[in-house]
Amino acid sequence: MDALIAKARVHFHERLFETNTLTLTKTGVVSNADTSSRGSKAISKRIVDILVEEQHHEINTVEKISGQTLGKQFEMLTMEFLQETFPKLQNLYPGHWSILQLGNNNKLKTSDFEQYEHLAYLSALTAENSQLAAALGNDYLVAPDVVVYRDLYEDTEINALQCIVDDDVCKMADIRKSNGGKPLLHASVSAKYTMRSDRAQNSRTEALNLIRNRKGHLPHIVVVTAEPMPNRLASLALGTGDIDCVYHFALYELIRAVKEVGSEDAIEILDTLVQGKRLKDISDLPLDLAV
Repeated sequence: MDALIAKARVHFHERLFETNTLTLTKTGVVSNADTSSRGSKAISKRIVDILVEEQHHEINTVEKISGQTLGKQFEMLTMEFLQETFPKLQNLYPGHWSILQLGNNNKLKTSDFEQYEHLAYLSALTAENSQLAAALGNDYLVAPDVVVYRDLYEDTEINALQCIVDDDVCKMADIRKSNGGKPLLHASVSAKYTMRSDRAQNSRTEALNLIRNRKGHLPHIVVVTAEPMPNRLASLALGTGDIDCVYHFALYELIRAVKEVGSEDAIEILDTLVQGKRLKDISDLPLDLAV
């Protein structure tokens, strides 16, 4: 197994076990399972069994960890996976790339990127005017879990092979650093460890806000999840117009698990999602971001 993304995928799974993100309770329930759903418990357990048997990972038995902690850890590991892979695709999509975990506590916000710079001004106006704040709300303020952004180019870099730009042209081009712009948001990644109905709708709301409030180029808008239930995956993955695609942390293992222990409905739903290219494996994400 020499492929970069194949190694990164195994390492991603290894880190899920090492950080106690993917664990078992004393009763044998996996941390990403819905304890009230027999199907969820069976599918998640089979996925873990496959990963342990075939990739030789070790799973720990621990007391229940809060959903918020698991969510933050999953965001961090998703970020690490992208850091290991996407910047290495310079032959497909060259650029100065940065990949960060944002969340609500990071000082970097959506308005720090070129396409959403105007939202900072809008936020300042609503802070000073209560009537305007009541009319607009704060739905336009989005803090993605993980972002991929592209730094701007100096003129010397643009003109490295031949003279492309000078002081008389390209005075408003976003990618040109001398124009005084901000970094370009390339992708917004919503990392949801599990996907209950409310969490799914949060991702959709974030996507619609990014689409509606942008100026210029629309970034990739994707979701990464460890949700084991096909019907819950379908609640977000089905349909078009908002989210590019949903990526599963272990789709190959999920397909096998659902065929072995899932219901007929689960098998049918999962097949629809996969064949319709609405659900992909996390290993597909770096290459899809290079489009």
